[in-house]
Amino acid sequence: MSKHAITKYLKFPVQFDEQRLVLDLAKAMEGQWVPHFNTGGYTGNWKAVSLYAADGNEQNIFAHLQDQSAISETPLMKECTYFREVLDYFQFPVLSVRLLRLEAGAVIKPHTDHELGYEDGQFRLHIPIVTNPEIEFILDGERLTMLPGECWYTNVNLVHSVANRGREDRVHLVIDGVRNDWTDELFFSLAPESSFEVVREEKLSRETLIRMLEELRNNPQMAGHPLVLELEAKLTKAD
Repeated sequence: MSKHAITKYLKFPVQFDEQRLVLDLAKAMEGQWVPHFNTGGYTGNWKAVSLYAADGNEQNIFAHLQDQSAISETPLMKECTYFREVLDYFQFPVLSVRLLRLEAGAVIKPHTDHELGYEDGQFRLHIPIVTNPEIEFILDGERLTMLPGECWYTNVNLVHSVANRGREDRVHLVIDGVRNDWTDELFFSLAPESSFEVVREEKLSRETLIRMLEELRNNPQMAGHPLVLELEAKLTKAD
């Protein structure tokens, strides 16, 4: 646990069909995968394609955390019937659903994500599809081993990194969702409700805000994005 005694991660009591996940992944590989936009945050090849995104665009790989009303499925979902079954299991609104592929030899540098702990009212789930024993996923100093078909919550407000030191690509189905009564029942059955409470102001230092803004501003597609405006407001407040 961290200094705030928050829940860092959870492994949920559900196991999805690895073979069917792989079959749908084979179909999705025909989609328009694009490099992850945070090009300064990794080395090697890290690519993504969306299953649910703003305006149903499979190349829009941003995690939209402000308004889920514009989120819709992309054309890939018509082919990936098991992915649909997986998503139907989860009874909460989705903000984005993506396939993230970290190719062999690639490394995602230590970083934090923006208000994606369960206590923020939105959260991230990982369902591994293809992985290997040489994956090093480090969350708040602890190595997690996620196996195909499992489902994990990770509090990515905490510092985390991933290194693929194996010879096989790592592909996860990554779901960003909105907290509701259904998820409360699920999460609180596995960890105390009090472990999802933090002091919000302590989560992002001024240095972290500056770094996040620099990374986002380097991407022309993020100009005027609500997340950029929100971070700018937070930085002004921090000053």
